[in-house]
Amino acid sequence: MAELWVFAYGSLMWQPGFAFSEQAPAALIGAHRSLCIYSFHHRGTTEHPGLVLGLDEGGACRGVAFRVVSGKKEATLAYLRAREQVTDVYVERTKPVSLLDGSGRELEALCYMVDRGHPQYAGRLSIETQARLVRSAAGRSGTNLDYVLNTVRHLEEAGIDDVELMALAQRLAAGKSAPRK
Repeated sequence: MAELWVFAYGSLMWQPGFAFSEQAPAALIGAHRSLCIYSFHHRGTTEHPGLVLGLDEGGACRGVAFRVVSGKKEATLAYLRAREQVTDVYVERTKPVSLLDGSGRELEALCYMVDRGHPQYAGRLSIETQARLVRSAAGRSGTNLDYVLNTVRHLEEAGIDDVELMALAQRLAAGKSAPRK
């Protein structure tokens, strides 16, 4: 892989944290955005786990592809691994991604796929369970509520319609409560 592209579908979309020379709306076929990972560090604790997004098997996902600045590949990989692989719940995979910028380009991008065999894999939870966990969790990176609402706001700004996540956000906004510390 001569150049590095990274596919972002959650907080990396609005807070990549690495230098990039290009960004474009993109689509990944074969995986979907899902609030399917228990968070024990960034948005929760072991006592009060939160939920964060993962790319789970099946479906399709719209997000953003970032081309990493030339010469910054190794530094970017080190940063992403430190950020995304705290507990190794994600598996790094290179997947084909289609850019949705009108160019018709297809490229290979680094994706962080959820490891379904990992103990933090939550699977598909009911909206009630998701809301309960998100409302009660906070971690090193802030509250789980802020994470979900901020992600949904950025998805809406990007014109990405994620029906399940938006339904959860509506439920959360209607009944905001402070997370336990």
